[in-house]
Amino acid sequence: MAPLAGFTDLPFRSLVKKFGVDLTFSEMISANALVYNSKKTFKMLEKSPLEEPYIVQIAGSNLENIKKAVEILNDIDGIDGIDLNCGCPVPKVVAQNAGSSLLQDLSQVQAVLETIKRYSQKQYLSAKVRLGFNEKIPEKIALACQKAGVDFISMHGRTRAGRYKAKVDYEAIARAKEVVSIPIIANGDITSLQKANEVKKITNCKSIMIGRGAIGNPWIFYQIKNNLEFVDKEKIKEIVLEHYDNMIDFYGEKGALIFRKHAHTYSKGFPEAAAFRDKINRIDDTVVLRAVIEEFFG
Repeated sequence: MAPLAGFTDLPFRSLVKKFGVDLTFSEMISANALVYNSKKTFKMLEKSPLEEPYIVQIAGSNLENIKKAVEILNDIDGIDGIDLNCGCPVPKVVAQNAGSSLLQDLSQVQAVLETIKRYSQKQYLSAKVRLGFNEKIPEKIALACQKAGVDFISMHGRTRAGRYKAKVDYEAIARAKEVVSIPIIANGDITSLQKANEVKKITNCKSIMIGRGAIGNPWIFYQIKNNLEFVDKEKIKEIVLEHYDNMIDFYGEKGALIFRKHAHTYSKGFPEAAAFRDKINRIDDTVVLRAVIEEFFG
């Protein structure tokens, strides 16, 4: 089980890795940004000691820049594999012929993956894909990735046209799995233990990937890992405080401000949540804020 590539920063990755994730991915990294030595991009590559194995996900289509990006990653220790993003539906990414835009030309998908394979010194190569760009072609996509030499595929059960609104087609993921011999990780609208088990049954995939389903609910990884119908309040408090501490360690005092939005979502459904949200919005001191969070979830 893995969190969705491109979705998490290091504090969140550390959190979910500790409480149930087997494989973690970096935020989506622009191959072009790596080549042009973006400090922000290199900051995104940082990993925690918990992240083993650790996959860096890159986006791009220019073969020369892909090669250069891979060579840069080769010199960074602690990276176990490289993942190509062929799933991001965001317009600014698609406009650069990256992300899900690649699915319009499977020969280009293969060329990019083969370039990574040729120059990478890391152990794994994988691809994050959707069912297609406008039409569903999951079998063709899976076969193209396998032919290019990937070790596994993560497949989101919508096309790019479906964005995040269309119904997830788990049967299409199942069809893709039938035509390849490499593992496929199922992804899309997995928000509970029940849904996770349902998706595994429909797709026949042994592994799942969770992205937006973890927003406001990071304990879902612990829940699924331990096959629990419910997560008790004490464990929720532990996870929330772990995330807070990770944010402070990574961002410094700024982490407290960033964490407010997470605390807002984590508090939904709890008694006096509105008053709690109003209170933490007025607190800047990191120690005081932690004490208030601990008291609320205690």
